[in-house]
Amino acid sequence: MARRQTGLTFDEVRRIAAELPDVEEGTAWGVPALKLRGRFLACMASHKSAEPNTLVVRLDFDQRDALIADAPETYYLKPHYVGCESVLVRLSRIDREALRDLLHASWRFVDASVRKRSINRPRRV
Repeated sequence: MARRQTGLTFDEVRRIAAELPDVEEGTAWGVPALKLRGRFLACMASHKSAEPNTLVVRLDFDQRDALIADAPETYYLKPHYVGCESVLVRLSRIDREALRDLLHASWRFVDASVRKRSINRPRRV
């Protein structure tokens, strides 16, 4: 008899993200979120257009589009999120290793954008 997989939870997302340097817990848009040095990394989707048990993960547009093209049953997008550098993830459809890879990719993306901002930011005198 096959067991029905219920999918991952935000607690599991939190545990995986805790393996990454400088990730902290906080909130974004009124829901639990994960941040890298204060910058958004991931959170549970709070917009009404997202499906229940959906995680929002920050990624660049090219990575997002590739994920959606490769696995539309797991990754998706709603009009509210089109202009955001992020992908919607059905936690009921993703396995731990894929989630770990996704969070690592998000960490690299956010880290690069934080570093770029600090390099381009004028120094205060």
